Amino acid sequence: MKRIAVLGATGSIGASTLDVIARHPERFRTSVLSAHRNVEALAGLCVTHRPELAVIADPALEGELARRLAAAGVRCEVASGHAALTAAASSPQCDTVVAAIVGAAGLDSTLAAARAGKRLLLANKESIVLAGPLLLEALRAGGGELIPVDSEHNAIFQCLPGGRPDLRASGVRKLILTASGGPFRGRTRAELAAVTPDQACKHPKWSMGRKISVDSATLMNKGLEVIEAHHLFGAPADAIQVLVHPQSLVHSLVEYVDGSVLAQLGNPDMRTAIAHALAWPERVEAGVAPLDLASSGALQFEAPDLETFRCLALAFQALRAGGDAPAILNAANEVAVEAFLAGALPFLAIAEVVEAVLTELPPQAVVDVESLVARDGEARVAARRLLRRAC
Repeated sequence: MKRIAVLGATGSIGASTLDVIARHPERFRTSVLSAHRNVEALAGLCVTHRPELAVIADPALEGELARRLAAAGVRCEVASGHAALTAAASSPQCDTVVAAIVGAAGLDSTLAAARAGKRLLLANKESIVLAGPLLLEALRAGGGELIPVDSEHNAIFQCLPGGRPDLRASGVRKLILTASGGPFRGRTRAELAAVTPDQACKHPKWSMGRKISVDSATLMNKGLEVIEAHHLFGAPADAIQVLVHPQSLVHSLVEYVDGSVLAQLGNPDMRTAIAHALAWPERVEAGVAPLDLASSGALQFEAPDLETFRCLALAFQALRAGGDAPAILNAANEVAVEAFLAGALPFLAIAEVVEAVLTELPPQAVVDVESLVARDGEARVAARRLLRRAC
């Protein structure tokens, strides 16, 4: 029986994970649940899944969570705050950690799970974008294993022999990440000038949170995935390609030196990747409908428009620059997306803010978490200063 900690349980990845877990009560048990501030949703999940520990990130809400659970007759430990979340990721109450906290806030708990030797199901791409070398070092020290949950990286994992081999020794020429193109595929820059947050959050294929939906609309999400693929699989930037595939049925591909190209296909449902990661190396039913290729129509592929969707180009630029440039990129993007969602920044200006911060803060070597967090803070300060000037 695997005991699962779902960090970020009230988000879309958390919901999909809990659905898969509930389908296999003989295999999996939810032992730890966490949320940022959504006490009502977290309490409801605790009633359904009966964890041993519930953690709310905001300490001011711990009392309310405890009262709700007591009133519902749920007996579980309650904790709050950043330290409690980090401790939960490394506690003996779980052997598998689903890292689904959005943004840089998930870094410390992800590193803690890696150091503790857990099976780490990584859905928080910002952790590896921010601190890829540190996360890989923590995995080596802890002796645990990382299985990617992002559909694209999980697809690559499935198409590689042994999951994450030495690519050159395995005859791999290229990793090909697919992108849906988001809600604005094919539009010009002029057509994107007046885009609203609601329009950007209407993804044509995937159901996601608002921040990641905006990242998909700008193609920054794909840029972060390029950086993630570099760290996960040891691939240089020139061995990673992005293809726009609007049907979202081919989730990624691996090209080999003999001319073979292996692809992983499936309906666009995160439960497929989650079920694979939870049960690996076995397979379990995920609740996902079988893919009917006969009725799916033609599969399209096209190169991304890097002039219109400049965030993807900026991500490649940050990866090639090395050091903490990806962390700077991520921090600036988080601030810019937050401002866009609040109506304080035009859609096209997201890339402008990110590029300006990358120019202002040349990359430095990644040494430790403390210096990385400090640089993350510098990038956010710089981005907010640019926002104030823009207003």
